Amino acid sequence: MTAEFAVALPAVIVVLACCLGAVQVASQQVRLSDAAADAARTLARGDDVGVAAARARRVAGPAELSTETSGDFICVTLSAPARFGPATWTGVRIRASGCALAGGL
Repeated sequence: MTAEFAVALPAVIVVLACCLGAVQVASQQVRLSDAAADAARTLARGDDVGVAAARARRVAGPAELSTETSGDFICVTLSAPARFGPATWTGVRIRASGCALAGGL
C-alpha cells in the first residue's frame, strides 16, 4: 500500500499543479481582456495612447499594446507572456482585444 501511494503521489501533485497553472493563466486572460476594453474606451474618449497604456499596465501588468482604427471603432490588442510555470518556460503568449466606439458614445 505504501509503495503504491509513493508512486501515485507525485503524479497527483503534478496534475494539481497543472490545474492551478491553468486557473492562473485563465485569470491572466480575464485581466488582459478587462484592460484591453478599458484602454479602448480611454482612447475612444480622446485620451493619449500613453494614458491608455498606463491604465492597461495597472490592471494587467506589463503587456504590449497595439491599436487599430476600423471605421468608427478603436480597437486595442494587449499581448503578454504567460506568467506561470510551464506556460512561461515554453513562451506561451496571452492575447486579448477590446473595441470601443470613437467619440466615447
